[in-house]
Amino acid sequence: MADAGSILVGKSGKPEVLNLKLANRHGLITGATGTGKTVTLQVLAEGFSAAGVPVFAADVKGDLSGVAALGEPKEHFVKRAKDMGYAYKPDQFPVVFWDLFGDQGHQVRTTVLEMGPLLMSRLLELNDTQEGVLNIAFRIADEQQLPLIDMKDLRLLLNELTKQDGLKPMALQYGNVADATVGSILRQLLVLENQGATKFFGEPSLAITDLIQVEDGRGVINVLAADKLMGSPRLYATFLLWLLSELFEQLPEVGDPDKPKLVFFFDEAHLLFNNAPKALLEAVEQVVRLIRSKGVGIYFVTHNPLDVPDTVLAQLGNRV
Repeated sequence: MADAGSILVGKSGKPEVLNLKLANRHGLITGATGTGKTVTLQVLAEGFSAAGVPVFAADVKGDLSGVAALGEPKEHFVKRAKDMGYAYKPDQFPVVFWDLFGDQGHQVRTTVLEMGPLLMSRLLELNDTQEGVLNIAFRIADEQQLPLIDMKDLRLLLNELTKQDGLKPMALQYGNVADATVGSILRQLLVLENQGATKFFGEPSLAITDLIQVEDGRGVINVLAADKLMGSPRLYATFLLWLLSELFEQLPEVGDPDKPKLVFFFDEAHLLFNNAPKALLEAVEQVVRLIRSKGVGIYFVTHNPLDVPDTVLAQLGNRV
């Protein structure tokens, strides 16, 4: 910490700090491989935690978890700190581990209904026609109060759309529902199930309040184990976007607080925008633009600023 109201990021000709009052104006951390993006993320996460701000970050390479262990005063660390004019002080921070697969942390779950048709379409890589049928399925589930908790529920609902004595007559009120289209969606569901997504859909759902915890005056750093998850990049990106959407919907307006209520780091941010449909990009832009007033800061970590669309880039006030 540089002082009570800022975080020391590093030192060039002068100390470079991040003002906590401006931290929810979002940010961007870019650089080629090996230039220090992950270290910068760690420094910021530790700084926010020390200031009492909870953090959520994905551990893509498995090296972010070190913030939970007490550091060692190694000679080159001590010398480097002394050269910068600071005394090296080992520290550790409160950490909670999460995992979509439940192997390396607390199981993260949500229901198919909470995910919604837009994100499910993105997750299943559906075309416009298939997305239309999925929207019809969600509409009928809402009107008939049908449970849509896990993948089995969605599969049963889609099968009913193909039966004349099932939900097909009702579905035809909203447009053509071809059996072949439903079959294509079911095949995409099978692909998703083979990637392990069945563990993600179910109950109990993740409570957003679980991510906003403070222990002994320090914000809890929530670390998502993402080394295995990166094998399913679309699931990774869709999960984090769902999490942002839930934060946006559930958190109250707080205006401009002295420090953020939560800071969200999106590592490998280019995965969110790769081949994303226009509707999804508009949803991301809206969340990034409006979630600041909920006291949430979003930091994208990627190789090149060009990885982030201009409409989103314009919302990012802090750049490293």
